[in-house]
Amino acid sequence: MNATYDPAAEAARYVDSLGPDALAKAQAYTMGNHLLLIAGVGVSVLAAWLMIHFRLLDRVAAALQGKRWWLATLLTGMAFFAIGDLIKLPWTIYESWWRERSYGMTKQPLGDFLGQFAIGEVLGIVMGGLFLLGIYALIRKAGSRWWLWGAGFTSVVTFLMMLAVPTLIMPLFNDFKPVPPGEVRTALEKIADDVNIPHDRIFMYDGSRQSEYFTANVAGLGPSARIAISDIALKEASLDEVKAVTGHEAGHYKLGHVWRYVVIFPLLAGLGLWLVQRLFAPAARLLGSDARFEEPRGLPVFMALVAVISLLASPLQNSITRIGEAEADRYSLETVGLPDALSSALIKTAEYRYPRPSTLQEVLFYTHPSVEKRILRAMEWKADHAEAQAPAKAQ
Repeated sequence: MNATYDPAAEAARYVDSLGPDALAKAQAYTMGNHLLLIAGVGVSVLAAWLMIHFRLLDRVAAALQGKRWWLATLLTGMAFFAIGDLIKLPWTIYESWWRERSYGMTKQPLGDFLGQFAIGEVLGIVMGGLFLLGIYALIRKAGSRWWLWGAGFTSVVTFLMMLAVPTLIMPLFNDFKPVPPGEVRTALEKIADDVNIPHDRIFMYDGSRQSEYFTANVAGLGPSARIAISDIALKEASLDEVKAVTGHEAGHYKLGHVWRYVVIFPLLAGLGLWLVQRLFAPAARLLGSDARFEEPRGLPVFMALVAVISLLASPLQNSITRIGEAEADRYSLETVGLPDALSSALIKTAEYRYPRPSTLQEVLFYTHPSVEKRILRAMEWKADHAEAQAPAKAQ
């Protein structure tokens, strides 16, 4: 390695290769996403107020009086999700489709978006209703420590979802096919061998149906674990970039990051549930509800508090996630050894994640370290290991 090699200058070169117009667009898109995150909580609170003001859930609860407790609770929970999501539908279309189209992040027709939204809505109503049934059962049966049991219950549900999502839910939204024979598949099989994933669980999928994001993932646990790479990545990436990105995703699996979602985040959820109970009465008065905490008709208040607390807790959750992303980058570098390919692949993600945020912006909103910081670490690794290779051409 040249003694004058400067990792920071090389990282800056990669980012500057995007050009000022692309960087300005990425900054506007990313900053807008952060504002939408905050505004989304306001929309959730407004939806809760509308449900309370027009007594929409109260009417559902009254109609279910005389039913078995579990059935009334389940149906009230399902009604809450259905009514709330219907109220928020214009916002959802704006945020998740119209704005994405306006920035060139998706080519999905509105009809297809709404069709997939309907599928997700049915799943969300049923699974959300079942989850809330479990929460209210704990409130009834577990006494003042119900929130501790709630953390455990959340952990179990998260574990089951990790098992089910790759094989039962993801195929409802995308078409998964085996990666065809060739050099890409051969490279992916080597990575799969490193993390003990069978070759028959290596897939490509039509991610371009929903977005233009450059992405791949290793999802699932045990028998449901699989490697999946988007057609966008296959079309736009070099072979080395595919190796580097898939090596990063395999790192999440090999390093057991999924268990952070099963253990750490449910513990945070338990603390959040404790806060919801403590803040429920004043929040109910503020929103105009006369529901008691243990009543499912109080769900608008309950879930409005969840939305606010989740937003306030997001910097901590993001920090935990950023640590995992840095570890996965390191795993890719150590096992695949392609720092320039990883860097050029990361540049492709800078279109939807501004690569040079302020420190405060990164701490508050970023689930990944900034692209420039990640490339810097790759270039430092390259310098430390004195790899004599020419930088990959930045895209």
